[in-house]
Amino acid sequence: MSFTEKDYNLLTEKIISACIEVHSELGPGLLESVYEICVIDVLERIGINVESQVLLPVTFQGSVLNKEFIIDLLIEDKVILELKAVEVLLPIHEAQLVTYLKLADKKLGLLINFNVPLLKQGIKRKINGNLNSL
Repeated sequence: MSFTEKDYNLLTEKIISACIEVHSELGPGLLESVYEICVIDVLERIGINVESQVLLPVTFQGSVLNKEFIIDLLIEDKVILELKAVEVLLPIHEAQLVTYLKLADKKLGLLINFNVPLLKQGIKRKINGNLNSL
C-alpha cells in the first residue's frame, strides 16, 4: 500500500503534536538532545515507530564514501525529523534537511527549532517531490 499525501499529513500532525507537548512542558533553552529523547518517548507511547541518530552514507559520483550524515529522527521510515535548539533557524538548516531528504530518498521532512517562545514559530516543512507518487 502506498503512503498518500493524506497519510503524510496525518503523520506530521502527530509528530508536531508530540513536539508541542514536549515544548509546552520543557519550554525553550535546553539542549537538542533533551528534546530529542522526550520527542522519542512521546511518539513511542502513541505507537509511532522512531529511529534515532540514523546513519546516512555519503555518496559521490556513484561511490559510497567513508563519511556519514546523521539524521536526528526517522519516523515510520517515512518522515525525517531534524531537531534544533538554536536562536534562529538559518537557510543552511533547511538546506541540510533537503539534502537528507534527497540522499535518503524520503519525501517529507520537518525541521523543528525548540528555542522559540511558541513552537509553531520554529516549524519548517520540506517536501522532496510529490507526496502522492511512489
